[in-house]
Amino acid sequence: MKKIIIAIGATLLACLGLAFWANRLEKPAVAGNGQNLIIYNWGDYLDPQLVKKFEKQTGYHVVYETFDSNEAMYTKIKQGGTAYDLTIPSEYMVTKMLKAHLLDRLDKKEIPNMKYIGKSFLHKSFDQNNDYSVPYLWGTLGIVYNDKFVKKGSIKNWNDLWSKKYRNQILLVDSARDAMGMSLVSLGYSMNTTSSLRLRLAQTKLDSLGPNIKAIISDEMKMYMIQNEAAIGVTWSGEAHEMMESNPHLHYVVPTQGSNLWFDNFVVPKTAKNKKAALKFINFMLEPKNAAQNAEYVGYATPNIEAQLLLPKRVREDKQFYPDEKTLRNLQVFKDLGPKKTQEYNDLFLEFKMYAR
Repeated sequence: MKKIIIAIGATLLACLGLAFWANRLEKPAVAGNGQNLIIYNWGDYLDPQLVKKFEKQTGYHVVYETFDSNEAMYTKIKQGGTAYDLTIPSEYMVTKMLKAHLLDRLDKKEIPNMKYIGKSFLHKSFDQNNDYSVPYLWGTLGIVYNDKFVKKGSIKNWNDLWSKKYRNQILLVDSARDAMGMSLVSLGYSMNTTSSLRLRLAQTKLDSLGPNIKAIISDEMKMYMIQNEAAIGVTWSGEAHEMMESNPHLHYVVPTQGSNLWFDNFVVPKTAKNKKAALKFINFMLEPKNAAQNAEYVGYATPNIEAQLLLPKRVREDKQFYPDEKTLRNLQVFKDLGPKKTQEYNDLFLEFKMYAR
């Protein structure tokens, strides 16, 4: 009965969220209208209440569209058609978009709230002077496990997942870079390796994990883990946070061997028609109170130092989601590897998926 109630509740919440954004998309919006701000973002990655607040404060009307992958977003921006004013790519995609000359240089005088961003989140290799991007949210790739099936504290690194006792008990996120990256790190290699030999070795090791894989999935993982349908999941920190809010038996681990540290960032496409509104929105979202509210809603970590102080103590001091400096130094940021090498990652992962099934 409890499982049914949880499922119904989750469905209702999802429907309400979709209805909110669908209602926004039904409203008339013309790309060239100076009162419209067209945002292209990941699904359920922004507190709707903050959108209402921004509209009330500024008079702008927000039109919101969503994408499910960096690659899908990139393709649509490059093709044109819709003049998005603001979008939110991950770090390696910022690099790719810059190479393709798709991004507009930011007028930082219009974003004074950048002063609240922690120094450790600025001047990254994908945009060293933050001339084109502003950190939005960040997180890690890690392991979520259920202490009903796994002894608490027994999983500490990636290699633990290969134990025979976890046969048919692991859910793996459907992401080539993350799955291949996990395997590469378990072998002591970089998550950004371009060595075909090392990639093949990583794929071979993934194959040996096959018997332990229950399913390779995306959004469905939250429901399965919340309802105790699997013992272990490999996923992102924000997804794990959401699961843990609904099931006290779940725990999240950033492997000691290292993992992926990712950053999602505000950027303004060159084709934007309302760059003024885009910059206003970025600055609005960097207000500490707004950034804290959004971080609590989404579940991922905020790079806004002042906002972190406004979060509940249990959240900001939770090293599962706000790792210490020692852990951060051991994490790797994905780089844009170019189309040929990216395709190699994808092909090897596809081979693994076919084998795992």
